[in-house]
Amino acid sequence: MKLLVVTNAPIIYKNGKAFAYGPYVNELIVWAKYAEVVFCCPVWESDNGLLISEIPFKISGHYKLRDNNLKSFEEIVKTFFFSFVNMFILLKAMYNADHIHLRCPGNIGLLGCIMQVFFPNKKKTAKYAGNWDPDSKQPLSYRLQKWILNNSFLTRNIQVLVYGSWRNQSKNIKSFFTATYSEIEKQTVIKDNIDEVAKFIFVGSLVVGKNPLYAIQLVQMLNQSGIKANLDLYGNGTEKNNLEIYIKENKLEEFVFLRGNQEKDVVLKAYQKSHFALLASKSEGWPKAIAEGMFWGCVPVATKVSCVPFMLDEGNRGVFLEMSLEKDSTQLKAIIANKDIFTQKSKLAEDWSRTYTTDFFEKEIKNLL
Repeated sequence: MKLLVVTNAPIIYKNGKAFAYGPYVNELIVWAKYAEVVFCCPVWESDNGLLISEIPFKISGHYKLRDNNLKSFEEIVKTFFFSFVNMFILLKAMYNADHIHLRCPGNIGLLGCIMQVFFPNKKKTAKYAGNWDPDSKQPLSYRLQKWILNNSFLTRNIQVLVYGSWRNQSKNIKSFFTATYSEIEKQTVIKDNIDEVAKFIFVGSLVVGKNPLYAIQLVQMLNQSGIKANLDLYGNGTEKNNLEIYIKENKLEEFVFLRGNQEKDVVLKAYQKSHFALLASKSEGWPKAIAEGMFWGCVPVATKVSCVPFMLDEGNRGVFLEMSLEKDSTQLKAIIANKDIFTQKSKLAEDWSRTYTTDFFEKEIKNLL
């Protein structure tokens, strides 16, 4: 079976080998076990700072799309003309495919949503990796993709994989998830010494949208109020320099640490030693770092965006940030002071997250195909 993957995610060719965004490659490895994978996506000459991994499976074909952006008037004009070229390429690719798999949202995802309408009898899946919340404020292109995918008249013979469970959804929509750890990786983790030092972890890009500064300020306020707390931040990004300056100016070097990008095993051990996983993000699809932290018994502390309320069971297995340092530090102090509440939330978080293993994920993908 030829599985056509239509995506914005580029492929980078180096020395005869193909590379792509690491987490995306890890997921496609599972799909490739049950189908011949054909790509319909752009090509980049370099990784442009993207965290890439080699694609370890055979690529059965690659329909190369024209890449584009909307950063200047010239690029907007190019995008307009390239869109027609890409439409013809997509039509050819979809015609030759046995199963069409769309990766949304994105510019290519939008074109894919439009072109798949002409193939109502082809079997299809779509993964919507963004926020599916119907009440969230999103760009017009994102809303259009969601409307087309949810419309069972325009979009037929498809299962659309979305994060969380939402009201008023069509038969096309299927609640889904992303997994990091396998069944054999499950270990018993003891979360002790929270009364000595409350350990927080932030994993993600150091960018404005992820609000790493708020995570630092929250731990700073806990220390100022007499609660000894540490914060380890794993990841890099455009805000790294600003965070370094803030840490230095406020003399936070003793309890806030920028660890940079690290291997999976290093982050895993950090999760195991941490009490709380922090994410003050403005928008999310599936907040992978929160799910990973919960797998190792970290109590998730996150903003109420996308499917986070579903993941945290409306707060029963975590803490919702109100984005008020005073209110949020008060919430955390209450949990740190009550070991029974912390242990209960930690256990509920762990039990829920450990349902979604890579083994379960692979079984679900196999069923989809």
